[in-house]
Amino acid sequence: MRISERGQITIPKPLRDRFGMNHNVEVELVPTEGGLLIRKRAAAEHPVDRVYGVLGSGGNTDEYLEEIRGR
Repeated sequence: MRISERGQITIPKPLRDRFGMNHNVEVELVPTEGGLLIRKRAAAEHPVDRVYGVLGSGGNTDEYLEEIRGR
Protein backbone atom coordinates (compact mmCIF):
# COMPACT_ATOMS: atom_id res chain seq x y z
CA MET A 1 0.00 0.00 0.00
CA ARG A 2 1.11 3.53 -0.68
CA ILE A 3 -0.03 6.82 0.69
CA SER A 4 -1.25 9.21 -2.03
CA GLU A 5 -0.22 12.86 -2.30
CA ARG A 6 -3.41 13.72 -0.42
CA GLY A 7 -2.57 11.33 2.43
CA GLN A 8 -5.08 8.68 1.36
CA ILE A 9 -4.69 4.92 1.37
CA THR A 10 -6.77 2.24 -0.30
CA ILE A 11 -7.74 -0.75 1.80
CA PRO A 12 -7.86 -3.82 -0.46
CA LYS A 13 -11.40 -5.04 -1.22
CA PRO A 14 -10.93 -8.52 0.32
CA LEU A 15 -9.97 -6.86 3.63
CA ARG A 16 -12.84 -4.34 3.43
CA ASP A 17 -15.28 -7.19 2.82
CA ARG A 18 -13.79 -9.35 5.56
CA PHE A 19 -14.00 -6.62 8.19
CA GLY A 20 -17.23 -4.95 7.04
CA MET A 21 -15.65 -1.65 6.07
CA ASN A 22 -18.17 -0.31 3.57
CA HIS A 23 -18.01 3.12 1.98
CA ASN A 24 -19.78 4.96 4.85
CA VAL A 25 -18.02 3.26 7.76
CA GLU A 26 -16.00 5.63 9.91
CA VAL A 27 -12.57 4.46 11.00
CA GLU A 28 -10.09 5.74 13.51
CA LEU A 29 -6.31 5.58 13.56
CA VAL A 30 -4.87 4.55 16.90
CA PRO A 31 -1.15 5.01 17.56
CA THR A 32 0.48 1.88 18.99
CA GLU A 33 4.06 0.98 19.84
CA GLY A 34 4.32 -0.91 16.56
CA GLY A 35 2.74 1.74 14.31
CA LEU A 36 -0.84 2.68 13.53
CA LEU A 37 -3.93 0.58 14.07
CA ILE A 38 -6.88 1.19 11.74
CA ARG A 39 -10.20 0.16 13.25
CA LYS A 40 -13.87 0.82 12.77
CA ARG A 41 -15.13 3.58 14.99
CA ALA A 42 -17.59 2.40 17.63
CA ALA A 43 -21.11 2.49 16.27
CA ALA A 44 -23.10 5.53 17.31
CA GLU A 45 -26.23 4.94 19.28
CA HIS A 46 -29.31 4.49 17.09
CA PRO A 47 -31.64 7.54 17.27
CA VAL A 48 -34.58 5.38 18.35
CA ASP A 49 -32.57 4.00 21.27
CA ARG A 50 -31.94 7.55 22.49
CA VAL A 51 -35.66 8.34 22.81
CA TYR A 52 -37.06 4.91 23.65
CA GLY A 53 -38.98 5.08 26.92
CA VAL A 54 -38.92 8.88 27.16
CA LEU A 55 -42.70 9.05 27.39
CA GLY A 56 -42.91 6.33 29.99
CA SER A 57 -45.30 3.42 29.95
CA GLY A 58 -48.63 5.23 29.73
CA GLY A 59 -52.02 3.69 29.25
CA ASN A 60 -53.64 1.90 26.39
CA THR A 61 -53.02 3.26 22.87
CA ASP A 62 -56.67 2.92 21.88
CA GLU A 63 -57.76 4.88 24.96
CA TYR A 64 -55.21 7.59 24.18
CA LEU A 65 -56.43 7.94 20.59
CA GLU A 66 -60.03 8.17 21.74
CA GLU A 67 -59.03 10.86 24.23
CA ILE A 68 -57.15 13.05 21.75
CA ARG A 69 -59.95 12.69 19.19
CA GLY A 70 -62.40 14.04 21.76
CA ARG A 71 -64.68 11.02 21.93
